[in-house]
Amino acid sequence: MKLELRQTADGSSTFFVPELNEHYHSTNGALQESNHIFIGCGFNSLAHAELHILEVGFGTGLNAWLTALSAAAKNVRVAYTSLEKFPLNAGDVALLNYPSGAKTKEEAALFYALHESPWEVWQQLTPHFSLLKLPCDLQDFASTEKFNLIYFDAFAPAVQPELWTEKIFTTMFYALKPGGMLVTYCAQGQVKRNMKAAGFSIERLPGPPGKREITRAVKGG
Repeated sequence: MKLELRQTADGSSTFFVPELNEHYHSTNGALQESNHIFIGCGFNSLAHAELHILEVGFGTGLNAWLTALSAAAKNVRVAYTSLEKFPLNAGDVALLNYPSGAKTKEEAALFYALHESPWEVWQQLTPHFSLLKLPCDLQDFASTEKFNLIYFDAFAPAVQPELWTEKIFTTMFYALKPGGMLVTYCAQGQVKRNMKAAGFSIERLPGPPGKREITRAVKGG
C-alpha cells in the first residue's frame, strides 16, 4: 500500500492510506490517542505483575513502544503478541517522529528495535518486555495462549468490516483469560452489539481529544 506521512494535531506523525482513505491514527493526535486508549484505558487498568497482551494491528509500532515504556515504568513483565499482515518497510519507519519524544537514547532505540525484531519468534527486547510479531490476518490467527488484554486497533469497520463481526469478537472472547479486557477506539453501535453477542460486558469510556467515547469490553470471571 502507498503511504503518505501526515502530522497530527499533537505534533506526532501518522500515515494516510489513499487506497483506503484511512489514517493509521487519529488526526487529532496519534500519540495522545494511543496513550489514552491503549495505555490509560487498557494497560493501566490491570494491576498484574505480568501481562499477556494481544495487539490486532502492529502498524507503526506506537502501541507496542508505549507499552514497553510503561512496563518498565511500572515494573510489569509483558509478553506482547502483535498481528500485522502488511508491515511497514524500514524507509517508512524512519519517517515516524515518535522517538524524538523519548526521554533517553535507549527509549528511542527501543522503537526501532521493535520494528527490526524478526517475525514469528519471541524476542526479549528489555527486561520487562518480550515481543512476538506474526505476519497474519486476524481471521487466520489461532492461539492456545490466553491473554489478559487485547488492543483492538484494526482499521475502522467501514474499511475492514470483516474484522468487527460477532464471529471475530467471539474468538477474542475465548482468547482472553477470565477478567480480561479488550480496548478499542471504535464506539459504533453495531460493533458494541457484536461484542455483547460474543459474551462481553461493554463499558463506554470518554475518548481522547476529537472523540466522544471509546469502548472497553470485559470478560467476566
